[in-house]
Amino acid sequence: MPMATMSQITKLVSALGAGEQRKGAVRKSTASAQRNPQHRAEARSSSRLVGLAEKQADAVRGLRVAIVHDWIYAHGGAELVVEQLHKLFPDAPIYTSYCAPEWRSRLDGKVVTGWLQFWPFRALRKYIPFLRIIWFTNLRLNNYDLVISSSGAEAKGIKVPKGTLHVNYCHAPTHYYWSRYDEYMDHPGFGAFDWLARFGLRVLVGPLRHWDLKAARRPDHMIANSTHIQQEIKKYYGRDSTVIFPPVHFERFQKPENVAKKRSGFLVSGRQTPYKRFDVAVLAANIAQAPLTVIGDGPDHKRLQAMAGPTVTFLGRVSNDVLEHEFGRAEALIFPGLDDFGITPVEAMAAGTPVIAYKAGGAFDYVQPNVTGQFFDKQSPETLALVLQKFDPTLYNHANISQFAQKFSPATFRENITEFLDNLDNKIA
Repeated sequence: MPMATMSQITKLVSALGAGEQRKGAVRKSTASAQRNPQHRAEARSSSRLVGLAEKQADAVRGLRVAIVHDWIYAHGGAELVVEQLHKLFPDAPIYTSYCAPEWRSRLDGKVVTGWLQFWPFRALRKYIPFLRIIWFTNLRLNNYDLVISSSGAEAKGIKVPKGTLHVNYCHAPTHYYWSRYDEYMDHPGFGAFDWLARFGLRVLVGPLRHWDLKAARRPDHMIANSTHIQQEIKKYYGRDSTVIFPPVHFERFQKPENVAKKRSGFLVSGRQTPYKRFDVAVLAANIAQAPLTVIGDGPDHKRLQAMAGPTVTFLGRVSNDVLEHEFGRAEALIFPGLDDFGITPVEAMAAGTPVIAYKAGGAFDYVQPNVTGQFFDKQSPETLALVLQKFDPTLYNHANISQFAQKFSPATFRENITEFLDNLDNKIA
């Protein structure tokens, strides 16, 4: 975004008072900009951003906003971000390469897709990035004052017209180009065609990384979903960012009976894929002879079952009622993987359950030793087994842990996004 526009936003926000003083500041700046034809478009964007800073519903409706997201497949953390952005800007269209049918109604019919929605090889569309590169770079986003891209892949690479502010909410630098390239090479996800996928990624990763770096320079500002991702953005993209934690729907886990409930055993929950490292938890339970309940399924399910000892119980996919019950009765949730943030641990904390997490990634933002949980330093069964053997549940106050989880509420997320836009003058480098 042109620096003149940022200067206008700075002057406007700093001049904000109350009531008519705020309106007068906007009119004054707009009139000044209109005397300079070069800045007319920027003035429109600036005045509407100031309207958002006022946090009034009519001002938000006056701002022309678009939301862009990589794809909307499941019910993960990235989709929850899009849902809350939609609540903040209910009139904004949501552009995405693909949307699962159930999400169209959940997002009130605001989803806009294109030819990738109808691409014949649907099961593979998620794994072919150059198709999304083509789609997002050719997306027409005219007549918007603000575009918010929610992206851990290609959506950040959109091009916006001069005078439009582009803010990127970054879930992670693109995994398959950077931090998890080796994991994707080991498990491409193409079944019998894994060999072809490995060959293609090995050949194309150079130019794809080059494009990804260019794409990461396009947003005017980047928001990171955790302190870990803030560091990753700096490492791979060389950019500064602001941390705003993603929203977590934890209300259903916050039940009064969980505070006083008698607890026993450990728990792991989530999609069973190799990078989640559930194998570390299962093998640690074998070594420690500790009771462990495993919830979920996925491509690693059979391998985990084969290595499990007699103290490990697999429940598979469960109903919401069972999930809430298990979260509320466990002595601790084990979180053995390196995650960008980690929604499941915060859900467990909402139930008053402490978290035993691998000391890496997003866990640093919510695991406070001997308060909300504890770390294990090495991603090995032996290291985790020692922690399980020494775990003392009496150290933890379940009510305090549940209270701590409220800082990740959807309402807090929306407030933080609004405050970020309100303070753009201090955020733009």
